[in-house]
Amino acid sequence: MEITIRLNGKNVTDHIDADLLLIDFVRKHGCFSVKRGCETSNCGLCTVLMDGKPVLSCSMLAARANGHEIHTLEGLQEEAADFITFIADQGADQCGFCNPGFVMNTIALLREKPDPTDDEIRAYLAGNLCRCTGYEGQLRGIRNYLNSRKG
Repeated sequence: MEITIRLNGKNVTDHIDADLLLIDFVRKHGCFSVKRGCETSNCGLCTVLMDGKPVLSCSMLAARANGHEIHTLEGLQEEAADFITFIADQGADQCGFCNPGFVMNTIALLREKPDPTDDEIRAYLAGNLCRCTGYEGQLRGIRNYLNSRKG
């Protein structure tokens, strides 16, 4: 079947098998920030934004994204650059493997709630598995970023 997805601002048309997962589609088209982790929709490493909302690409068929807009970290570098330094400054990216998922969910959170509470931040990041930290570094980094925007 043929599908067209707007991937990071560009229309991408491809012939796919009906059972192709979205993670495999975006990786085939050069979006290597989207990672395969648990393959059970529990770790958040495969998070992409579909029409601005975070989805787990390991549990979605590429055909379901036909006609939709998909963003990966490759397409959101400028938006992510502002707060990623704050997360790194907190030591929250020790190995860096989980960072793309955290960043994608943080972008979605800040678009929806420009000034979230700590509980709202925790709720948005709850689906991201990080084996290096206790998640407090990510929370502190995001909070420090939000405080810096306030002046």
